[in-house]
Amino acid sequence: MPWIQFAGETIRCSRADNLRSVLMRHEPSMRGKLYNGAAGLTHCRGLGTCGTCAVEVQGELTPMTRIEKWRLGFPPHHSDSGLRLACQACVLGDLVVTKHSGMWGHRFED
Repeated sequence: MPWIQFAGETIRCSRADNLRSVLMRHEPSMRGKLYNGAAGLTHCRGLGTCGTCAVEVQGELTPMTRIEKWRLGFPPHHSDSGLRLACQACVLGDLVVTKHSGMWGHRFED
């Protein structure tokens, strides 16, 4: 079973589980860590259209979906950021997941 390190915790999941679903079901406190600010109330519920579940991931995920490529291709995101949408990615191995600042999680610290 793969593990995910996120927000100071280690979570176990099954291979091919959706990353957003794993983080959201782990415990209610994770919801406040995946979405920044108002995005916690206004996100698209996993459809891939809002881009607010963008995270940096080290480890193996499924390839980007068409929807994910589309959403990460326009502001405030940009296609070469290296971010992934948690709602569109499935876990294939152990991961280290980082949420950055900004409503869309797009601001990397200097």
